[in-house]
Amino acid sequence: MLTIIGGSGFIGTRLSTQLQKDNIPFKIVDIEKSAAFPDHWEFGDVTKPESLVEPLTGSDVIINLAAKHKDNVHPISLYYDVNVDGAKHVCDVAAQLGIKHIVFTSSVAVYGFVEKETGEDGQYEPFNDYGKSKLAAEHVYDAWQAEETDRTLVTIRPTVVFGENNRGNVYNLFRQIASGRFLMIGGGKNQKSMAYVENIAAFLKFATTFNSGRHVFNYVDKPDFNMEDLTDIICKAMDKHKSNIHVPYSVGLLGGYCFDILAKVTGKEFPISSIRIKKFCARTQFKSDFIADTGFVAPVSLEQGIANTVLYEFKKPKR
Repeated sequence: MLTIIGGSGFIGTRLSTQLQKDNIPFKIVDIEKSAAFPDHWEFGDVTKPESLVEPLTGSDVIINLAAKHKDNVHPISLYYDVNVDGAKHVCDVAAQLGIKHIVFTSSVAVYGFVEKETGEDGQYEPFNDYGKSKLAAEHVYDAWQAEETDRTLVTIRPTVVFGENNRGNVYNLFRQIASGRFLMIGGGKNQKSMAYVENIAAFLKFATTFNSGRHVFNYVDKPDFNMEDLTDIICKAMDKHKSNIHVPYSVGLLGGYCFDILAKVTGKEFPISSIRIKKFCARTQFKSDFIADTGFVAPVSLEQGIANTVLYEFKKPKR
C-alpha cells in the first residue's frame, strides 16, 4: 500500500489520479478531506503523531507532501512545527510500524538564491524559514535512513511547480498576464526553472520503485526560460499582447514593502509582497545531475504544460 501524507492538495491529487489510472492501491492521509478521492482519505496530522499510527498501518511506502510552504505563514513557528517536527513524527511512526521506504518532497529553497545553474551538490544557503525548515527536515529523514541499511529514502527537491488548479505564484503571473495588467519588474533576463505538476507527480510515483539507500534529486523540467521569454510564451498561449514596459527593480521592491505593511495592518493577503518581488526578479535556475541516470522521462514538455494550464484556467469554458 502506498500512502500519501498531505495527499489532498495540488500535487497529491494529481499523483492520486495517476495511481488510480495505473490501478496502484493508495491511501491519502491529510488534515483536509480529499475532494477528488474522499473514499481513499483518512484523517492524519503530522504535528500529532498519534493520529498517524492507524492510517499508516499496513503501508509499504510513504510519500510525504505535507508542508507549510506559503510566503506569509504566521506564526513563523508553523514552518518548523509542520515541516521539521512533522518529519520527526513521520519517521518515528514509520520506524514503529516497520515501514522501510519514504519519499520526501523537499524544495530547491534549501539552496536559497543562486548565482548559477545549481545541481544536487549546490551549497545550502536558505534565505527564508521555509527553506531553513525544509533543510532541517532533510536532516531528520537522513538520520532515519542511516539507522538501518535496508531503508529507502528518496528526497526530491522540486523547483516551482505549476499546473491546472494551482493557485501559487506562477498562477498569479498567468492571471496578471490574462488581465492585461502585467508589468515586467527588472530587466527580465533572470533565468527561471519550473516543473509541471503532471511530471513531478510521475516522478514521485517512479520514486516508489527505488532500491534501498539514500537518493537525492532536484526536479526541474527543461529548458529554462528567462522571464522575458517565459512571459512571451504565456502571452502567445493566451493570444495576448505583451507590454514592453519595465518597472525598475527598486521601484517594484518598494511597492512590495508597501503591500507588506498594508497586509500587516489589514490582516489581508495580497498578490504582491516584497518576498514575491524578490523571487520574481531572482535567478532560480536549477538542474538535476542524477535523474537522467534513473531512466525517468517526463511525460509532458514544459511548453505543453504551460499550454495545458492556460487552456484549462483561462480558455476552457467554466461550468
